[in-house]
Amino acid sequence: MYVVMYISAVAVVTLTVCGNLMVIISISHFKQLHTPTNLLLLSLTVADFLVGVMVMPFSLIELIETCWYFGETFCKLYNIFVFVLTSVSISNLVFVAIDRYFAVCDPLLYSTKITIKITCLFILLSWLVSLLYNIALIYFNGNMSKSAKLSACLGDCLLSISEHWGTADLLITFVSPCSIMLTLYLKIFIVARKHAQAIKCAADQIHSTTGVQRTIPKKSERKAAKTLGIVVGFFLLCWVPYYICTLVEANMNLSSSSVLMNFLSWLVYFNSFVNPVIYSLLYPWFQKSMKLIVTFEICSPASSLMNLFPENH
Repeated sequence: MYVVMYISAVAVVTLTVCGNLMVIISISHFKQLHTPTNLLLLSLTVADFLVGVMVMPFSLIELIETCWYFGETFCKLYNIFVFVLTSVSISNLVFVAIDRYFAVCDPLLYSTKITIKITCLFILLSWLVSLLYNIALIYFNGNMSKSAKLSACLGDCLLSISEHWGTADLLITFVSPCSIMLTLYLKIFIVARKHAQAIKCAADQIHSTTGVQRTIPKKSERKAAKTLGIVVGFFLLCWVPYYICTLVEANMNLSSSSVLMNFLSWLVYFNSFVNPVIYSLLYPWFQKSMKLIVTFEICSPASSLMNLFPENH
């Protein structure tokens, strides 16, 4: 069982790092992918890649060994990485939802409202605000001083967060982003259904006059519902258990075991493994770019100008 756990841990970390690295190389190399939406995807992927490199290996070791072996100093740095990268990842998910909202609900003005410069500005703000906020969160709760007891007992790597800060952090890092995402995706789904119904009416008129069968709108409705369900569902699946346990522990004065909290924290990090699957593997261009990367065709001259989209894109 011990060997299986470590093999599984190595596999998850490797897939997380490699999957996100493939996306980073694809978007950075191919000029056709330099769009506002893909820049947000790139920022999200960089955060998830760093989670896979700097957070997941140590989290999984602590989960398996039930002990922190890396010292108090690295524990502080580790917690800063955890808070900053998870915050950046969530904020980028929100920006992706905003981007998709304007693209679907206001397509005529999308290119003027969402430009590459505006997108880069929001990405920069996302990283800076996440860094400053989480450093303040850790510092003002007394976790940065030399006398701070970050560990409840020897071998633990924990943070001390006051009740007021914990409530504020819950609202800022989970409730607000989750509410925004759910609201935007719900509006996107409603608009997408209206578009599908309009297409259905037009196709039915064509069918009544020409006898051509209509199949596209039904596929579009299923695809939209499936994509939105995957996006929101995996986000909630990875984050809700952790915050439920945190709330129950705080309100009922219970003490959750270190193993349970480590497992739920790891489930949050697992979202970094799921994100490239949801946002990248479902895109046809990623499959083609991955093939070009694996076969080293990106090393050929002018490979950055290759067309990654099908002709009917």
